[in-house]
Amino acid sequence: MDKITLAEVKEVQSFCSTVKENVEKVIIGKGEVIDQILVALLCSGHVLAEDVPGVGKTMMARALSVSLGLKFNRIQFTPDLLPSDVTGVSIYNQKINEFEFKEGPIFAQIVLADEINRATPRTQSALLECMEERQVTVDGKTRKLSRPFLVMATQNPVEYEGTFPLPEAQLDRFLMRISLGYPTEEEENEILVRLQYSHPVESIENVVDGNQLLAMQDLVKRVFVEESVREYIVRLVQATRTHQDVALGASPRGSLALYKTAQAFAAVKGREYVIPDDVKYLAPLTLKHRLILKPESSLRGRTEDRVLQDLLESVPVELEEIG
Repeated sequence: MDKITLAEVKEVQSFCSTVKENVEKVIIGKGEVIDQILVALLCSGHVLAEDVPGVGKTMMARALSVSLGLKFNRIQFTPDLLPSDVTGVSIYNQKINEFEFKEGPIFAQIVLADEINRATPRTQSALLECMEERQVTVDGKTRKLSRPFLVMATQNPVEYEGTFPLPEAQLDRFLMRISLGYPTEEEENEILVRLQYSHPVESIENVVDGNQLLAMQDLVKRVFVEESVREYIVRLVQATRTHQDVALGASPRGSLALYKTAQAFAAVKGREYVIPDDVKYLAPLTLKHRLILKPESSLRGRTEDRVLQDLLESVPVELEEIG
């Protein structure tokens, strides 16, 4: 396959800039986070947003769906939520003497799984097939989900009472784990001004063709990754499996996530090739949630962030000149 051209990179960059500018009418001061979610969209990946309530996660998902012209659904995860409440259910229609399938809220293109860790493991697992295979199987019949398709799940990193931690298999389905964080004093002042009379999300409009996103997804796959950069990605992920503080390192799915996001991030930044700094920036976003630390390491205060920082400092970059 041919390498992406600079003109095609500019096309991807323009597409993302248009969406980002529109979303920033609603979400103030989070340009970097918007870029991260756009990278996930370009990679056909899913995002886990781990943050405290009220920082704009729901509005971010809504603003993106409006900007892209994609169908949006929000699912509030609770302990009594059933798998059929997510995927849908077959109901007997007496008029036609047949079962009819009623689609669940997962049948959208951007789905906000709010407080996903409040649902039981049984309900959480209903998302596995949806996220990995983009399809839903109910009563032995498989139904395809629309493309593009993004699950943006949220969870509170502080409040754990009444929650069910996501299992490793579920966490591994998320391409990236991000955090919005609190706004600065200036940003919070701007929020108060903008929301005084109405919410900006009610006034923004569709600014790009959502189907164009599919074309952008194909383009970023052709971003050039030099052999030494690819080998750096592999060495970095391999190192997570041998680190003294790690009980379970990142899987090959982690390598693929880092590789694909690096391609998309390079295009968003206007480059037709990946550089090691792209990999270093994206490693915490794509690998941190895939690591399980040893209990004794956690007791000593070691964190996934510290482990990844160690690896980024110790794993060498052997970059060859790009011809």
